[in-house]
Amino acid sequence: MGTHEKLLARMRNNPRDWRIDDLKAVADRVPIMSEISVPHVEPPYPFEAYAHVVEPLSEADGGGYLITFPDLPGCMSDGESEAEALVNARDAFSAWISARAHAGKPIPKPTRHGESAEPVRLMQRLPRSLHASLVARAKAEGTSLNTLVTMLLAEGLGRREPSSRGRTATMRQGLVR
Repeated sequence: MGTHEKLLARMRNNPRDWRIDDLKAVADRVPIMSEISVPHVEPPYPFEAYAHVVEPLSEADGGGYLITFPDLPGCMSDGESEAEALVNARDAFSAWISARAHAGKPIPKPTRHGESAEPVRLMQRLPRSLHASLVARAKAEGTSLNTLVTMLLAEGLGRREPSSRGRTATMRQGLVR
């Protein structure tokens, strides 16, 4: 029986006689957390295929930027700058994919927000004056009303998207610019 096993046995037999030195000696020899090695798994979809949300962190949260992936629950990273957060996000993405595969769970497909996704129908009531302005602008630009409204919505979303915490967040598909 080794020294720390004897110490543990003595502590079990006399719980009221524990000394700080005994606790420190045991803590130094007994691992608190187990460490596992997870092999790297090549992701079925590249990093660029997944949309990611970049949002600034408040000073109370440490400042910098946070990146999350809506399609990959719990996969997130941060950094002092957007560029550093992106580099760290690639590491987090790789680790998340590998851990998910190691646990035997499926890797979610990326949600496509681009042109290859199947379009959906949006029905919206508009004031007649706004509709007339949109029709006139579409005619002046030589495009359909549908194309013009889609372009205006995309431009508006690209400029700003509020996050759930009231700060400005930017959602990006593919490469972060």
